[in-house]
Amino acid sequence: MSDSIARLLQIMATLRDPEQGCEWDLAQNFNTIAPYTIEEAYEVADAISRQDHEDLRSELGDLLFQVVFHARIAEEQGHFTFDDVANTISDKMEARHPHIFGEQSGTMNEQRWEDLKAAEREASGATSAMDGVALALPALQRSDKLQKRAARVGFEWPDIAGPIEKLQEELMELESADTDEDRLLEAGDILFVIVNLVRRYGVDPEQALRASNAKFERRFRRMELLATGDGRNFFQLSLDEQEAYWQRVKAEERQGASHDAALIAAQSDRY
Repeated sequence: MSDSIARLLQIMATLRDPEQGCEWDLAQNFNTIAPYTIEEAYEVADAISRQDHEDLRSELGDLLFQVVFHARIAEEQGHFTFDDVANTISDKMEARHPHIFGEQSGTMNEQRWEDLKAAEREASGATSAMDGVALALPALQRSDKLQKRAARVGFEWPDIAGPIEKLQEELMELESADTDEDRLLEAGDILFVIVNLVRRYGVDPEQALRASNAKFERRFRRMELLATGDGRNFFQLSLDEQEAYWQRVKAEERQGASHDAALIAAQSDRY
């Protein structure tokens, strides 16, 4: 074991020491720590999206600490240790790469990966194609995984026309829904079908929505800045006036994209 890992494990043991440990750390359990674990995973993803490597190093450390925290609680309760966690993932990775660590040939692709995972689920006693899809996943991501599992056993529209037709049907059902509960269910059906639709184009729905969120936020912040630069309060503008700023921001982006393309073309001509 490396000195850095040993140091981290000792820090965790000290924090959980019944007599000399930290009151807050001693009060935690799997359930109370789980939200922090999820939060740290998202902060890792955020640092990656911002390409902030210094922050990524810090966030990966925070996420590792969460693993150590859970492993320590498990060890105290006699379930498993941090070494068990490390050995389990090592065994799993070797089993999932038989062309690297075993005697099989070929290359890894998504289908082969899913086949290996399916074999693991079957060996562990899974009885449904839906088994093992974590409830804590973001809803879009879980919807995508559930649909992929169904598709693996043949429950899938044969072409893109299926989800497009279904989407139109669900939109009409939402329009005719007359209770809050019905509207909730029909709205969920629409989102579920949209996940299927974008998946058929090879698009990850979670990444797609993140990209759209980022684009909307970027454009909205720019609208606010433009309005301020014009001596106007964006929040006091009419919808038509706000829309004019929206179109102005989009025009700026198109102009910027054209400028970048021209620079790339000019640099290519030089070589």
